[in-house]
Amino acid sequence: MLVLGDSLSAAYGMDVGSGWVALLGKRLERQKYDYQVVNASISGDTTANGLARLPGLLAAHRPSIIVIELGGNDGLRGLDLGQMKHNITVMVTKAKAGRARVLLVGIQLPPNYGNYYTQRFRRIYQEVAAEQQVGLAPFLLDGVATNHTLMQPDEIHANAKAQQKMLENVWPYLRPLL
Repeated sequence: MLVLGDSLSAAYGMDVGSGWVALLGKRLERQKYDYQVVNASISGDTTANGLARLPGLLAAHRPSIIVIELGGNDGLRGLDLGQMKHNITVMVTKAKAGRARVLLVGIQLPPNYGNYYTQRFRRIYQEVAAEQQVGLAPFLLDGVATNHTLMQPDEIHANAKAQQKMLENVWPYLRPLL
């Protein structure tokens, strides 16, 4: 299993073993699922970065499942949402061509980006999941982003206490792919 994400999946600001991806690996092992989890997440990655890295990752790891958690940095930088959707669509297409089952993990932007941009941003994940017929975990930070005790001082990144909740936000959508 390959997780392709940004700082939210790379355990930014904490020990990598405390992140939700590491917790996922431990859960899979505990529940006797035969998966090795490769965390290919890099802080600051955009969908363009992920798309550029994906062919090498697919060749090196040949995952049967790929979890794509990208787009947050595109949104925070105000990048073109059409290009973001294109990049995610191509990543999903390439993963499926490599015979991987795909789970998209959605992100939401803070409201200060304006209603039009934030709503359009959120819909991209829904649209790609429907068009490509792949799973979607709607919001990685559901129940986390608005709880200041679960966020780092920057109010963008979740802290170590939030990682279990983040895993729980992904697990029901990932489990059917196992």
